Amino acid sequence: MSTLQEGRISVVLGSQWGDEGKGKLSDILCAEADICARCAGGNNAGHTIVVNDVKYDFHMLPSGLINPNCIALIGNGVVVHLPSFFEEKAKLEAKGLNCEGRLLLSDRAHLVFDLHQKVDGLKEIELGRGSIGTTGKGIGPTYSSKASRSGIRVHHLFEFEEFSARFRTMVENKRKRYGNFEYDVEGELERYKELAERVRPYVIDTVPYLYEQIKAGKRILVEGANALMLDIDFGTYPYVTSSNTSVGGVCTGLGVPPSKISNIIGVVKAYCTRVGGGPFPTEQLNEIGEHLQTVGFEFGVTTGRKRRCGWLDLVVLKYSTMINGYTSFNLTKLDILDQLPTIKVAVAYNLNGKKLTSFPSDLDLLEKVEVEYVELPGWMTDISKCKKYEDLPENTKKYIEFIEKETGVPIEWIGVGAGREDMIHKPVSN
Repeated sequence: MSTLQEGRISVVLGSQWGDEGKGKLSDILCAEADICARCAGGNNAGHTIVVNDVKYDFHMLPSGLINPNCIALIGNGVVVHLPSFFEEKAKLEAKGLNCEGRLLLSDRAHLVFDLHQKVDGLKEIELGRGSIGTTGKGIGPTYSSKASRSGIRVHHLFEFEEFSARFRTMVENKRKRYGNFEYDVEGELERYKELAERVRPYVIDTVPYLYEQIKAGKRILVEGANALMLDIDFGTYPYVTSSNTSVGGVCTGLGVPPSKISNIIGVVKAYCTRVGGGPFPTEQLNEIGEHLQTVGFEFGVTTGRKRRCGWLDLVVLKYSTMINGYTSFNLTKLDILDQLPTIKVAVAYNLNGKKLTSFPSDLDLLEKVEVEYVELPGWMTDISKCKKYEDLPENTKKYIEFIEKETGVPIEWIGVGAGREDMIHKPVSN
């Protein structure tokens, strides 16, 4: 049975702090998808997909572009830096992907300018020791412009006089806030006059388009960006991104009804990582953390920053499941645990001898929790050649089954290596 259903939407979401490996599952599922859509974030995201030993890096564009029969759609909830849009497209085409006629952009999407990227850096300086550790891509300032109703959308490009007036006002307001910083307003306007014509063929009203595609029975895959613990409402605020990375962001970021969503697949790294500042209860600042970082090659696709590493946290995963209602999990990078004789899994947070009932909203409180672990035996075997669930060592299966039992969510996909082919499918019975 196909994972994707006709006339329905399937969603792939990060369930931890991002970098779980969503791109590979999206790539696999896109083989049977008619449309692959992005609904939130911008070019601060990063997916790496390896196909036939060729490595493709995706930041803003949907990874469905690897399938020559799949339409890639960027929804209204995404914030778009047009120079990066065309740069990423050019890099993918240089590696043999043909994007022409298969890439659509919502006319309601907000534009990220170099101005926003400059402001991103100024905000981090202003925050000082309390800085968030952003990617510096201007994502937060663009969502701020959107929320304050001073943003500029894609459709504004095509009325250039109005666009210019809006843009000048935006720059003027930022200078009032951050001082008279250097910025070539006229040069930027000239650049966007040219970009407006370049982007015009890709721009459509995606709301009626998706409505008609669903009605026609097309299979739609939504590729989430970032992850639940970076959600503006439900993540470790303020150490979060600026959009809704939860399943709710699918509806608002694409203009689709929740009744059309069928599968919600949560991608779970077999251990935990996060980039930038913020609390991380299971972080291991020791040889275990070093092992996970080195063997797992934990560097950010977008920034190149070293990722912080720690044990799998089921408190996070249960909380994430409460919000997103996962129908199944994709457990990734399980092979990185191959050489560990003992594996720990966080099962509870305790504070003053009392067990917390969920992931706390108060970060000061979170800093004080004691993490309760369960120790499981490792398998000390290379699992990268395993092709079926039955091929996995018994202790590997026990690790998988422990996660399933604790969360109540079946693990349908298991990643045992970097390549597209290194994914075991364990069918879920409905």
